[in-house]
Amino acid sequence: MNAVNWFEIPSLDYERAVRFYETVCATELKRDDSSESMRLAIFPHAETGVGGCVCYDGRQKPSADGVRIYLNAGDDLAPILGRVAQAGGEVVMPKTFLADEIGHIAMFRDSEGNLIGLHSLH
Repeated sequence: MNAVNWFEIPSLDYERAVRFYETVCATELKRDDSSESMRLAIFPHAETGVGGCVCYDGRQKPSADGVRIYLNAGDDLAPILGRVAQAGGEVVMPKTFLADEIGHIAMFRDSEGNLIGLHSLH
């Protein structure tokens, strides 16, 4: 069982935030704009796995001071970090080794001002 089932990364400018994460993660987010009150761009994930999205509903506000999530950076988080600045974000903690059994983490501020972590084993 996972401690997290779903996460939402709030945005002020939905299109800018979606472009940011598609560029940084080198993937396409699945847009779900079917709700009149909330727009979602969903990260690829296994059907039964933990999922999440970039969202906009006009109520949630991006923040560097609240809950922090760590995105799975795959085998090596360095390539993702290398795309952060060009996408309009800022690396605030470089790739940092924690322990053999934990791997590496890093943090960046996204285009909206959220502080997001990355994790990889290598």
